[in-house]
Amino acid sequence: MLVALVLLVVAMVSAVVTMSFAIHGDEVTVPRLLGLGMSEAERAVRSLGLNILVERQYYSPDTPEGKIMTQVPAAGTKVRRGYQVRVAQSLGPQRAAIPDVLGESGRAADLNLRRRGLDIGSLAYLPIEGVPGDQVLAQSPPPNASGISTPRINLLVTSASPSRSFVMPSFVGQRLGTVNLSLLDAGFHVGNVTMAASLADAATAAGSAASAPPPQQPSPASIVVSQNPPAGQRVNAGATVNLEVR
Repeated sequence: MLVALVLLVVAMVSAVVTMSFAIHGDEVTVPRLLGLGMSEAERAVRSLGLNILVERQYYSPDTPEGKIMTQVPAAGTKVRRGYQVRVAQSLGPQRAAIPDVLGESGRAADLNLRRRGLDIGSLAYLPIEGVPGDQVLAQSPPPNASGISTPRINLLVTSASPSRSFVMPSFVGQRLGTVNLSLLDAGFHVGNVTMAASLADAATAAGSAASAPPPQQPSPASIVVSQNPPAGQRVNAGATVNLEVR
């Protein structure tokens, strides 16, 4: 029993050691990359089985261009092989002048910024009544700013105002003249106005064409008997409404 107990203890200790080796045996220590160029930093991390990613670029009057300013994880951190180290790289002192892109289209502003080595950072849209879409309203940093930290310019651009929609009312039973004025005042267009067929019209069509009276024409006093779009349908401003009258 004593021998069996000893063998059991040895087996447990061996299992713990094996598990610890499996968990920690593939770990490496992140090297210090601050102040290194990208080629040096890549050699340092790849020799340990790590990867590197330039996540940000900043202007810096203190750190030479191309050198690493920050790193995550910090130097000395234990990580597993294959881990990605994210760094920020210095662009050196600010050289690019911040242009004035206010009033330009979004595309023109993008080309203007890229020509100066700048990028668009965040892009926000705002619909404004009476202002055409795709027009730069504001920028940050402002024109001719100095001491900026990143080569990214944030823009606020107008977007096309959404079309107003309405629920079509019923005009059936109303006079054509009144309906015309109501539609025009609401920003709609009056389309085709036709006379509705009646029993008298059908009898005339069945009789002699020579004896048929001249067809009636719609007048402001005509009464609306149907409409298209029908009442209750949702329509956009400026829609065309066709009417049938008698």
